[in-house]
Amino acid sequence: MIVIIGSINMDLVLRVPRMPLPGETLSGEQFQIIPGGKGANQAVACARLSENEGTQCHVAMIGCIGDDVFGAALRDALRTNGIDDSHVTTLPGVASGVAAILVDANGQNSIVLAGGANDLLSTAHIDAAHALFEQASIIVLQLEIPLPTVRHAIQLAHRLGKTVVLNPAPVPAGGLPADLLEFVDYLIPNEVEAWMLSDDEEPVSIETKASQLRALGPGNVLITLGAKGVYAALAGENKLFPALAVSAVDTTAAGDTFIGGFVAALTAGKNKVEAIEFGQRAAAWSVTHIGAQTSIPYYRELTV
Repeated sequence: MIVIIGSINMDLVLRVPRMPLPGETLSGEQFQIIPGGKGANQAVACARLSENEGTQCHVAMIGCIGDDVFGAALRDALRTNGIDDSHVTTLPGVASGVAAILVDANGQNSIVLAGGANDLLSTAHIDAAHALFEQASIIVLQLEIPLPTVRHAIQLAHRLGKTVVLNPAPVPAGGLPADLLEFVDYLIPNEVEAWMLSDDEEPVSIETKASQLRALGPGNVLITLGAKGVYAALAGENKLFPALAVSAVDTTAAGDTFIGGFVAALTAGKNKVEAIEFGQRAAAWSVTHIGAQTSIPYYRELTV
């Protein structure tokens, strides 16, 4: 079983010819309302990409939604993807999380979050899901929920001997404490997040940065570099994995798709290198499609 702990948002996506300047009113193009949130995106990616020969890994989500129209739609989206939502809590009188996303003509995006119910995911919700932790093989987390909740979940997962995957997004002010990172098996930031996690007086190479992050405690570091690929500082091997060449139309959820593919492959018994390469194939497919969960492929779509 894969357990994902994190945010569940409704994405309000507006395509624009370019990003607006401060104070500028810009005419947009297509507008869509799409289920998202880093936690839910990664759960959907794990579920879709773990399909194999008619079977699917059990994927469970821990998170909070509001008692509003968006919350009901977000729960339906999880269930439609076969995700166990028994520990997704609906909070009365609270709005569901929302992300306002601008996507320009080059497929690059700019995102503003309103956490809503995500900000109320607590350590009590983690304790209530103890049985899920016991059944899980991999626990996946991000940082669109309160940091004390993330810390509590990682500590519980470590005590139970589970593999912990942390996507440190968004990076909190001051970075992450070492006593949290030492319990992380796979730290997966993007290039910007990698630089935010440790300060450098002088510019350093991506190889040096990956080694610096690994020295903070995590067992393995995978830095996603967009069109440049993934740089991995693994136990025993440091390597750049070049990205597949595709024409991107929307990079929203590409990182989430990579993580879902990587985790699904690990759960299926693939080694680290195979899992990275599978995650890259999934991410490459996703950037050729629009939206967050609408851009996440199914396993069968990568094997035809």
